[in-house]
Amino acid sequence: MKLIGMLDSPYVRRVAISLDLLGVPFEHEPLSVFRTFETFSAVNPVVKAPTLLLDDGTVLMDSTLIIEYGRSLVAPAFRCLPQNPQGLVEVLSTLGLALAACEKAVQRVYEDNLRPAEKRHQPWVERVTRQLLAACAELDRRLAVRPVHDRPDQAALTSAVAWSFIQLVLPEVVKAADFPVLKAHAERLEQTALFKRYPML
Repeated sequence: MKLIGMLDSPYVRRVAISLDLLGVPFEHEPLSVFRTFETFSAVNPVVKAPTLLLDDGTVLMDSTLIIEYGRSLVAPAFRCLPQNPQGLVEVLSTLGLALAACEKAVQRVYEDNLRPAEKRHQPWVERVTRQLLAACAELDRRLAVRPVHDRPDQAALTSAVAWSFIQLVLPEVVKAADFPVLKAHAERLEQTALFKRYPML
């Protein structure tokens, strides 16, 4: 199978790291939804990253759905989500915050970099920024009380990927000093061999 998309996308990167952690083999093809739009569209006309191209030609989209497919290929003991309802709720709640942070960061980047300055709607920018900061603040609080494991679950993995992406694109908006636990968490995972195999740049 082939994972298509750039690793500077937090969604592509979380899929790559997750599939590796699950032990699911894949080939990575770093196509950009901007610079190589036409090439990407030949694989997936929707041009959505990440795209997973299966060996039979089936196309899967959306990072969470791709990871769910990866989970279906391995034994339950190796999956990145707990099986008990109480543990699952905690992980999914934290994971939702990390994905919300990614979403709001991407919206802010698109607003800053793709929309002409004269067409920006400042109340929208302020709203997205407020949502982004709220997600990071809650992640910082949650991670302060979460146990640390050698093998990260989806909440831990995606929180780190989200933070690294945010610091790559919006360090002046989301100041590292304001979120010390989230910062330390991401820095710890970024030093692991697993994360180093899939650098953002």
